[in-house]
Amino acid sequence: MKKSILIIAILTSVTFLFSQQKEKFTNPILAGFYPDPSICKVGSDYYLVNSTFSYFPGIPVHHSKDLVNWKLIGYVLDRPEQLNLDKQGVSRGIFAPAIRYHKGLFYVVSTLVDIGGNFVVTAKDPAGPWTNPIWIPQIDGIDPSLFFDDNGKTYIIYNSIPPDNKPLYSGHRTLRMYEFDLDSLKVKGAEILLVNGGVDINTKPIWIEAPHIFKKDGLYYLIAAEGGTAEWHSEVVFWSKNAIGPYTPFPINPILTQRHLDPNRKNPITCTGHADFVQTDAGDWWAVFLGCRPYEENYYNTGRETFLAPVKWEKGQPVILKGDELVQYSYPYPLPPTKDLAERPYSGNFTWRDEFDEKTLNRVWMFLRTPHEKWYDLTKKKGHIGIRLRAETCAGNMNPSFLGHRQQHLKGSVAVKLNFNSKGENEKAGLLAFQNENHFYFICKSVEKKNAVVQLFKSISKKESIEEMELLSSIKLTKKEAMKDINLKIQAEGNYYSFYYSIEPNKWILLKDKVDAKFLSTKVAGGFVGTIYALYATSSGKPSDNISYFDWFEYIGDDEVYK
Repeated sequence: MKKSILIIAILTSVTFLFSQQKEKFTNPILAGFYPDPSICKVGSDYYLVNSTFSYFPGIPVHHSKDLVNWKLIGYVLDRPEQLNLDKQGVSRGIFAPAIRYHKGLFYVVSTLVDIGGNFVVTAKDPAGPWTNPIWIPQIDGIDPSLFFDDNGKTYIIYNSIPPDNKPLYSGHRTLRMYEFDLDSLKVKGAEILLVNGGVDINTKPIWIEAPHIFKKDGLYYLIAAEGGTAEWHSEVVFWSKNAIGPYTPFPINPILTQRHLDPNRKNPITCTGHADFVQTDAGDWWAVFLGCRPYEENYYNTGRETFLAPVKWEKGQPVILKGDELVQYSYPYPLPPTKDLAERPYSGNFTWRDEFDEKTLNRVWMFLRTPHEKWYDLTKKKGHIGIRLRAETCAGNMNPSFLGHRQQHLKGSVAVKLNFNSKGENEKAGLLAFQNENHFYFICKSVEKKNAVVQLFKSISKKESIEEMELLSSIKLTKKEAMKDINLKIQAEGNYYSFYYSIEPNKWILLKDKVDAKFLSTKVAGGFVGTIYALYATSSGKPSDNISYFDWFEYIGDDEVYK
């Protein structure tokens, strides 16, 4: 019997090794605006968090068994008392969370910029509920991370100011740490300087940040991002015999970057860095990190995404890539695939559709800043979501009637079916392609001179009323058409968007072709987020009691690299 069990175990292992060689996963593992990944392992479970900036709820928590297929199980900051984002710019709010587990408790540390600073929250279950933030005012910087040493001590590491707050050059930063008390959740002792500037301060390295410490074979490893978050981004590594330093750079640095490669290479992945490491039960090491997929030069609308790659060890040093190695769009699975775990795909080409036939809103939807009232409803009209028109606009700095879904592909489409009758020219409902307050497109149904119309708007910088947006196209509907539901669609083609409407299913009519997508790119719009497709309804600064109803929402990703 024991011999039979042994043979079965060997055959299972051989089968997995064989299938691992043949079956590959696709990068990014979380496509679209999922930046600044941090990961931890508990038993055979993996948990991943990302930055959310001024979107609510804050800090999604994804769960996986194989590091590839992920399920969104909750958010760290899902209550208004935890996270008030009023008047915050889209790229402010929550920066760079880090998740860790220690003795039955999960910890997330992060930074709420411009408001409270650095904080820690805890939970027994990563799905929540999480505690209210405990603020850490002694930390002057961003990107905190906890390290639990095997001698019982805990440390918090972070990006901070230059020595004596006197920068030697623009972008000069340091990595620092405090010992951290787990009972009070406060720092203790004196602040410790770990790294000044970066790997080689003589080269004037910029924006050393996103530090993590781990221990292996008696040595302490400090990994960090260096070079800023654009094309010069990288990951570097230092080592020490003591948690508090001194830390010495390894000979191979950076251990991850694509900045030196031909920008005209096919299907480039750029801006790689901000990594976190995890080790599987088999002893293999893997890195999650952010990267970008430009469609031309360094124009991209999908934001900074989460990638996965193996970590190699060379003479005691971890290396993700070196020389002219490329980040790959596919690697062999790190573990036996558990595809059934994911509630929806996040990688490769896929279609996702919401019929709004559940009693609660799907977790994937995002609010722009913190909602202080419930302005949507899933019960009054079966199979629809009702969104109330409100005075707030997406060009303002509060919470508009906006439900967002990330643009996750360079090419693809998003469409909705809308039931809505405008009572005035200020009332509009439809679909947004939104990068920030000053960079968005809006296809909507409204009225002009008492006639029902389909309109396409482009935002104008620094304007705060939708009426002041630039009207790119307007088509009058017949009285018969105006009485019916209308379908709206945005087609993404890399550096262009095209906008369509239809009254009859699948009989799309072009509203405006080849609208400049670069207007919504990070390179043009700035910031740290990605384009969001949003269900949106507004009364443009005026009171309203009108409601728009969306019957369904469909997202289709169709990138060439996955075909």
